[in-house]
Amino acid sequence: MMEKNKLGMILFICSEVIFFSLLILAYLYFQQTAAANGGPTAANSLNPYATSLVSLFLFASSFTIWRAGKSLAHQHSGRFQFWLLATIGLGVLFLAGQGLEWRKLLINNTTVSSDLFGTTFFTLTGFHGLHVLVGLIALSILFGIMRTSDFKGASSPGVEALSLYWHFVDVVWVVIFSVIYLRLLL
Repeated sequence: MMEKNKLGMILFICSEVIFFSLLILAYLYFQQTAAANGGPTAANSLNPYATSLVSLFLFASSFTIWRAGKSLAHQHSGRFQFWLLATIGLGVLFLAGQGLEWRKLLINNTTVSSDLFGTTFFTLTGFHGLHVLVGLIALSILFGIMRTSDFKGASSPGVEALSLYWHFVDVVWVVIFSVIYLRLLL
């Protein structure tokens, strides 16, 4: 029988896969309409090179959360905390980069209510950003627990569930990045 925290997280992730799949399909569908109307599009509004750089922070955070789990398994509390803090830092850098992109769009009057591109882009990337933020809050709470308690263990179901969530957030960004930005780079 699967551990209950891990099972709960897997079930939650399955529901989120459906949710993000629908958002991505809506983005793809409505982008055809937005392009036909001559309004803002990903091609004329976004900087795929800057977002590629920022995306590397999130992609690297999958490695750091994995290293954190390995450090925990070897009962290296200090290394676990280091890798956990690195994951948090990389996630914050990613969100900051996304914030800069949003700022540029807002300055150019592309908002969630201005047109189809703005509506679908801000909804899709905004919900992903919200998931990253929730993950960062959870990781920060875990870091605080590790700093203030005498946590000694080779494994933790909660840490494993949180790691699954963080990997999910990264995988979702791989898909979103491919759908929105990679097409602009090729």
